[in-house]
Amino acid sequence: MAASLKRFMQQIAEKKAPGPSTSFTIFHLYYTLELLAARSLGRNKLAEKLCVGDGAVRTIISRLKEAELIEISKGGANLTTKGREIWQQLKDVFPQQADMPKSDLTPSEFNHAYLVRDRGKKVGSGIDQRDAAIIAGARQALVIVYKDRHLWIESVSDSIEKQFPKAANQLIEQLKPQDNDVIVVAGAESALKAKRGAFAATWTLINA
Repeated sequence: MAASLKRFMQQIAEKKAPGPSTSFTIFHLYYTLELLAARSLGRNKLAEKLCVGDGAVRTIISRLKEAELIEISKGGANLTTKGREIWQQLKDVFPQQADMPKSDLTPSEFNHAYLVRDRGKKVGSGIDQRDAAIIAGARQALVIVYKDRHLWIESVSDSIEKQFPKAANQLIEQLKPQDNDVIVVAGAESALKAKRGAFAATWTLINA
């Protein structure tokens, strides 16, 4: 299910010739669905929330409309029934996310965490996820696996709770991990870059 969902989102995001290359990523499509799941938004407000230009937001809206995920009314853009189904599938893959406070474990001014369900065995060293987060605008990223009731960072710590008890407790309370879940925390100079970096890292854990 997750792999087919990733392919579906990638197909929406891919460049369609002829025309200029896109200035948005799958994250922008994901975040648009997240925003519209909460309430209807007009094009200008979406552009503001996504931090993209008018041309990019027009293309995002057009792509999502072509995919039958959104519809446009006088009140703005809304999710269709199919759009809500796709959003629910995305939430099943990423069931929890949260802004995290600055701490010894998460030293950036802005930090955002995503939980990915049952992907711990795909992490390896975590380098691929950290690289993806940095490319997406984060300053740093932590890739944490929850196993045996502990938060692990490969080759760094097999129990973050011992070194950073307060931060570890916040992660567990906010994200409620289960065995073999992955938590990615990205830090950046803005809340949006932290969220985008964390999403980019988690997206690498989904097979397409």
